[in-house]
Amino acid sequence: MPRPTVAQLAYGSCTVIFSTLAMLLLSGTSSVTGIAVIAVSAVALGLLVALTVAPSRPRTAPAPEPAARAGRRGEQQAGQAGKGGQPVPVAASGRSASA
Repeated sequence: MPRPTVAQLAYGSCTVIFSTLAMLLLSGTSSVTGIAVIAVSAVALGLLVALTVAPSRPRTAPAPEPAARAGRRGEQQAGQAGKGGQPVPVAASGRSASA
């Protein structure tokens, strides 16, 4: 199971604190049962918010291209330049259509 990010912890904690205060002030309850219900619902809401915050993905560098593929691509690009720098269509055999 992946660890929560700092953003997930911050959003979840703030949600729990502020929603608890808001529900206690708006409901005006003073019974133990009412306070327990509000606390449990605030924790559930905080978990929901923390789980819906998109975790940031680390940026990864693109995988290096195999040498054989890079060599073929360089040959194709070199053979595609025709007169005046215009690209020339390359046939399936690798030879240019104008040759």
